[in-house]
Amino acid sequence: MAIEVEDKFDVPPDFEIPDFADVRGCAEAVSLVSDRLVALYFDTPDLRLAAHGITLRRRRGGADAGWHLKLPKAKGVREEITHPLTRSAKIVPPVLAGLVHAYTRGRQLVQVAELETVRTVTSLRGADGRPLLEVADDRVKGTVFATVPSGEDRQVTRWREVEAELVGGDADLLRRVGKVLGKAGATPAGTQSKLARLLGSRIPVPEPAEADDSTAGRVVVDYVKSQVAALVAQDPQVRRGGEDAVHQMRVAGRRLRSALKSFSGVVAETSGLQDELRWIAGVLGEVRDLEVIRERFAAHLDTLDPASIVGPVRTRLGDDLAAREREALARVNEAMSGERYFALLDRLDALVASPPLTPLAIKKAAKTLAPVADKGWRRVVKAYDRARAIEDDEQREIAMHDVRKAAKRARYTAEALKPLLGDSAADLAKRAKVVQEALGLYQDGVVAQQILFDEAERAREAGEDTFTYGVLAGIERAAAKRAHAEFPAVWAGLASEGRP
Repeated sequence: MAIEVEDKFDVPPDFEIPDFADVRGCAEAVSLVSDRLVALYFDTPDLRLAAHGITLRRRRGGADAGWHLKLPKAKGVREEITHPLTRSAKIVPPVLAGLVHAYTRGRQLVQVAELETVRTVTSLRGADGRPLLEVADDRVKGTVFATVPSGEDRQVTRWREVEAELVGGDADLLRRVGKVLGKAGATPAGTQSKLARLLGSRIPVPEPAEADDSTAGRVVVDYVKSQVAALVAQDPQVRRGGEDAVHQMRVAGRRLRSALKSFSGVVAETSGLQDELRWIAGVLGEVRDLEVIRERFAAHLDTLDPASIVGPVRTRLGDDLAAREREALARVNEAMSGERYFALLDRLDALVASPPLTPLAIKKAAKTLAPVADKGWRRVVKAYDRARAIEDDEQREIAMHDVRKAAKRARYTAEALKPLLGDSAADLAKRAKVVQEALGLYQDGVVAQQILFDEAERAREAGEDTFTYGVLAGIERAAAKRAHAEFPAVWAGLASEGRP
């Protein structure tokens, strides 16, 4: 993985690269030998990757020859994944093709364009000779192939542009170089990439949002759209086993499902979609649970008296659980490469493109949606009242799980409305989170105990001592009971603040 930090500039054909020798922080500017770079770009015929700001190319020439997949990321940077050159110039390596399944959804990746670039680089270096920044002067010939809409014949375009990319320097140096280029006649590039410039209006663009963002429909749809984007953005990271990616994708799905349920009075006919979001959350859940539990057990074992650790417990609760986690991730990848998952993504696209709005959607947002947030909290209160009234311990525990689910839904609903309702929604989200996390401690203990029972049974069948599993199960059982016993005090604390 590589993170690019660069600025792009449009320049006229007769532009002259300025002298960077006097730029503060730069000891010398060295002109390097020109390179000829030829890049073939791949996409679906209807340019689904380009529409989402993704580029997939096979480049020959230069120091970074190979396959390059650039994925958009939050926080203003792009992630680049590389793969060595393959013999075929027409078939995308499966490992890269798999990372864009969420966008291609089974459609073939074909050559859509070629960029031939003659690049002359000026390297800005520090006093120790270390490269800090590179200024690339690119003379570009771009060809759009007939596979692209409006590309009946090969259409050729030529232009010149300059890129300033950090190599070892800092953002201040990049800014100073940008000022020097600006004084010489360069202007900030009108497009993010060469490919976007070449394809231009051929790239599909979403319909613009309604100008009036004060309606209930606009607020709900904008939120739903943001969560759909968050879910899809995590797809490549999940496939690669990226850190926290499964959790982030699962949360985005939960927030979506919660919004569709809570705001059903504004966006209707989504029950089937909610079922599919529940399905993918379940698929992701096994990986996430194993990840959390493995880290939890490792922490417990680190605090135990060494005399209490008998047999290969660390291996079973570490390496073995990690192996099960990898197997679960493989099942996730299989599910996310299937028609059911692609159909879910298609339905989400259709939802944000043409949402089934009710008459309430044209009402004022604050007046229409504030009661939804309040109703969510009242649902938590009623669920807890029902649970307290149950005498049977086992049935009460089941009812308390319903309290946790109601709190989670209330929290997500309130968080969705923070931009609209401000402090009142923030306060509601905070109290719902307190309830959710307090009851989550109990639920985590229950799940941990079940996994310990399963692992102890495997150890027993292998003839191993299971003493330590019993110790850990006792720790988890005590923690779960403590969380359950302390919850009334947590609730009373909310009541003392006037919240419930």
